[in-house]
This record gives sequence, structure tokens and C-alpha cells, in this order.
Amino acid sequence: MATRYWAVSLPVRTSASSLWNRLQEAVSKNSFDTPLYRFNIPNLRVGTLDSLLSLSDDLQKSNSFVEGVTHKIRRQIEDLEKASGVETSALTVDGVPVDSYLTRFVWDEAKYPTMSPLKEIVDSIHQQVSKIEDDLKVRIAEYNNVRGQLNAINRKQSGSLAVRDLSNLVKPEDIITSEHLVTLLAIVPKYSQKDWLSSYETLTSYVVPRSSKKLHEDNEYALYTVTLFHRVADNFRTHARERGFQIRDFEYSSEAQESRKQELEKLMQDQETFRRTLLQWCYSSYGEVFSSWMHFCAVRIFAESILRYGLPPSFLACVLAPSVKSEKKVRSILEGLCDSTNSTYWKSEDEAGGMAGLSETDAHPYVCFTINLV
Repeated sequence: MATRYWAVSLPVRTSASSLWNRLQEAVSKNSFDTPLYRFNIPNLRVGTLDSLLSLSDDLQKSNSFVEGVTHKIRRQIEDLEKASGVETSALTVDGVPVDSYLTRFVWDEAKYPTMSPLKEIVDSIHQQVSKIEDDLKVRIAEYNNVRGQLNAINRKQSGSLAVRDLSNLVKPEDIITSEHLVTLLAIVPKYSQKDWLSSYETLTSYVVPRSSKKLHEDNEYALYTVTLFHRVADNFRTHARERGFQIRDFEYSSEAQESRKQELEKLMQDQETFRRTLLQWCYSSYGEVFSSWMHFCAVRIFAESILRYGLPPSFLACVLAPSVKSEKKVRSILEGLCDSTNSTYWKSEDEAGGMAGLSETDAHPYVCFTINLV
């Protein structure tokens, strides 16, 4: 499917049907690979020229906002699907693929009555999309909060031995705790293990000989136990630190370990629940926002056509999807159908240097702006 379309309107001099036939014939003859579709816009309420001019100033800014929210939701869908290793499903509006919705656009009279002032329609679209964007922010924050908690636990379990959670590396039989004896956990630099084994018994008095046992090793450190008398534990910590060995505070508790395990499982379940709920909401909201965006584009074409061609409304609206290599041919076809004796003054920035200050819509003798689906 095409992902980039031009929304275009051409001035009608005789009849819209004859202009449409001429356009179809010219595109078929000179740029046959360019999809072309009629874009049906109803007779909207024009209002006063002042209101139209005032609205025109806001149309491009509002369009950027609505388009931005559409793409934000689409990217969120892609991120959520990627997180579960699933390919993104086709995006739709009420079951209709978005490209088909655009190329077969039908105005929703029930949602946007054509007798409403244009500003009222535009404000309604803006308010609806703003509400959806606010809802999106809240839902993403909830999802990211759970993800953040889960990532923090995972970091503790997957970081180096100097910082990670040790509870799943230490078994009950590795720890001796009695009235007089205590087992400490030492983090030894990987390349200082020989030094540890040859010195730990003499770092202080009352260390149980040959009590050190290696429990785990990563890329940087090794985890060792050492058993000694309670009363010399602080002294041992001090001398160990002086030799570059870190003594980690650790107290084995089967209840605490089980609690951490349950917390992790709950967070994983919560994350998946939030992900599925957010994904379902995004698919549904994307269709709603995309529909609003297309209605906004219709209003924009209508308003700019009135300002460009005058009253009464007499223009042909269509959408095209030219390839990059066909763009100049299609521009030439559209310009030729404008029947403008002044068309040489409507050159784009690429063709003439004097139009650099004009927007995309103003750079041609016809109304035209780009709709990017991705």
C-alpha cells in the first residue's frame, strides 16, 4: 500500500465530471503508475470571508497536531507489538484499512453535521483528538510505571555481583547462623580470587579455616562465603575493604525470597495485562483519530479551495499517490489542468528561487498538501 498521498483540489471551469475525466486521462497517459482517487467533500458551510481567513491561519497548525497524535498512537502500537514479538496488525477505521478509508472517504454527517460552521467542526475535531491524547498519556504512564518496576527488579537480578540481588544465588545450606558464628558474603574481583583464598583466613582472628566457598562468578566478580565469629565481623569487613573485597549485607529468609518471587510474577502479569489493554485501546483509538484527521483534511481542502478559487465553491478534490520519480510529471499535469495564464508564477522552490517563503499549499496554482500515513 502507498504511504504518502497528495490531497489536491483543482478549479472547475465547466463541470467537475469533465475535469475528472481529463485528469484521469492525463495521469493514465503520462504517469500510469500513479494511483488516483476522487475525494468526496460535501457542501460545507462557508460562513464569512473573515471567518474563513481566520480559520485558515489555524488549519496548518491544527493539522500538524492531529497528524502528530495519529502517528504517536501508531508508533505506540508498533512498540507494544514489538515487545511481544508480534507483527503489527493492519490499521483500520471500523474494519476498513486506513489507505482504503482515505481513498474512499465518505463524510460522517452524524458526527460532523455539514450545516455546522467550519470553525465548530475544526474545534470539535481538535477537542476529540486532545482528549484521546490525554488518555493516551495516562495509559502509557501506567504501563511504563509497571515496566519500570519490573526493569528495576530485573536489573537487580542481572547486574554485576556488586549490585545485584543475591537471594537467588544463595541456598539455605550456604549460610551458617548461630549464637556465635555468622556467614558473610564477599564480592571478590575476578582476577583477585587467588589473593582472597590465600588471605581471608588472616584478615582478622576467629575466622573458620577453609570455610570460604565460591557460589557464583560473573564477568567481573566472584561470590564467596566466609564463616567467622560474630564479634569480629565488623573488623573483618574493614580489613576486607582495605584489600579490595566487598562484603555484601545479606540475610537469608525463605519468606522474603518467596515474597520477592510472588512480587515479580505479579508485576509480569500486570505488565502483560497493561500491554494488552493499552494495545487494544490504541488500535481502537487510532481508527477514531485517523477518521478525525481525514475529516480535518477535507475541511482544509474545502477552506483553502474557497480562498484560492473564490465563491461559489467550484473545485474538484482528489488524492494521488505518485512515486518520487513521477512527481514532476504529475505536478505538470495538475498545473496544466488549472488553465492558469499565471501558472509560471506558481513555481515550487525547486523550480524557481523566488517562492522559498511559501508553504507547500501556496507553492502551486492549485491546492495541494501531503498526507503521510507513516
